[in-house]
Amino acid sequence: MKGWLEYAVVWLLLKGLGTLPRPLAKAIAANFARILYAVSPKLRKTAETNLKIAFPAWTEAQRDAVVQKMVRNLGWMAAEFARFPKYSKENIEQIVVLDGNDNFLEGQRRGRGVLILTGHIGAWELSSFAHALYGYPLHFMARPLDNQRIDALVNSYRCASGNRAIFKNESARVILKILKEAGTIGILADQNTMPEEAVLVDFFGKPASTTTGIARVALHTDAAVVPGYAVWDESIRKYRLRFEPPLELVRSGDMERDVLENTRRFTRMIEDIIRKYPDQWVWVHGRWSAQPKSEPPVYDFS
Repeated sequence: MKGWLEYAVVWLLLKGLGTLPRPLAKAIAANFARILYAVSPKLRKTAETNLKIAFPAWTEAQRDAVVQKMVRNLGWMAAEFARFPKYSKENIEQIVVLDGNDNFLEGQRRGRGVLILTGHIGAWELSSFAHALYGYPLHFMARPLDNQRIDALVNSYRCASGNRAIFKNESARVILKILKEAGTIGILADQNTMPEEAVLVDFFGKPASTTTGIARVALHTDAAVVPGYAVWDESIRKYRLRFEPPLELVRSGDMERDVLENTRRFTRMIEDIIRKYPDQWVWVHGRWSAQPKSEPPVYDFS
């Protein structure tokens, strides 16, 4: 019964927001996000802690301004997600414009597949959806939700433009097949990762447990690693889907050293993007949860 109720709530939210005019849907979702944030002390403390680590010289007012925009952007993305069924190749340019797509195409032309290096920046759900409508569908790494009905509903929205999910239990075999066929895979690489699948590399000057998956796959397949992200551009009142030039891999002949160095470079790229658009990253995630044993916990609150 609990699972059905959760599904019903999500279904009603998606369908309800999806039927509203876009400005109204975004306003309602942004206000709902503000309420959720206001009643979630753990999220507030996490965001405050993260911003103090990343920008220690900032004033409290500066950090508060970033948080307010972050919460608004999360609400906006929920509204955009609910409206996915309304977006098509004919109207997507009214919502998302491409910037630097030649960089993505350069990665494609290499013929070994493309790994899009991205994170929870801006409208990350909209970025892959929109790029597929522009004619460039991809596969994306997905972690199944506990509620199977909600998981199926969410992925039906994500895949409506031609994208396909890759789940962890099938990832290695499927990833190699896709890249062998010169396909594209989007990977979020900005979250705390289990130690057995990660290395500690600096993120905003503090060690963070970071996935080695992208570096290992890129080194094994020679796939192009292309940073990509969609951020809100107030000057044009649209999202700007930006691709940076492909990142060249470090190859010294020592696999583990190369994995570490390339992971460090990928993480630095994500950090650079966040520094440029600090209000568009999700600061409520416990990015520094896994620390060396000699270090005290970062999030020492319940």
